[in-house]
Amino acid sequence: MSEPHSLVHALRQWVRKAEEDLQTAVYLLTMGQDCPYSVVGYHAQQCAEKYIKALLVCHSIEFPKVHDLNKIMRLVPSDKAIPLSAEEQDRLTDYATASRYPGESEPPTRAEAEEAVALARKVRAVVRSYLPPESLQEDELSRNDNLL
Repeated sequence: MSEPHSLVHALRQWVRKAEEDLQTAVYLLTMGQDCPYSVVGYHAQQCAEKYIKALLVCHSIEFPKVHDLNKIMRLVPSDKAIPLSAEEQDRLTDYATASRYPGESEPPTRAEAEEAVALARKVRAVVRSYLPPESLQEDELSRNDNLL
């Protein structure tokens, strides 16, 4: 059964924005020592957040305009599990909140930035498996699957 055009259009928009965030995070990692690892983490978090919100849109579930993955994940239907622990959700959420501003937290390391990208990819893979195929654009899939 085909999804209504407006839903597919909305999902494609969420997917496109999530893919842009993933592409940015992966590209930044190519900068070597000059890489702003906190920005990599931010874009990884944004990728995960947008994919989770795409899943909610797909199921007509309203969500708050927050970056807190714990709050957003609570809204995901129980039959659409996303394997992201509460600790992983917290780490990603920190990249969208605390680590973006000056403060007392230590800047993330390359290993932590790479882990954030890996978590975003995990969310991406699971959510994409739940979304209708017509909402996924093949060029995005192949481009970002081949990065890093």
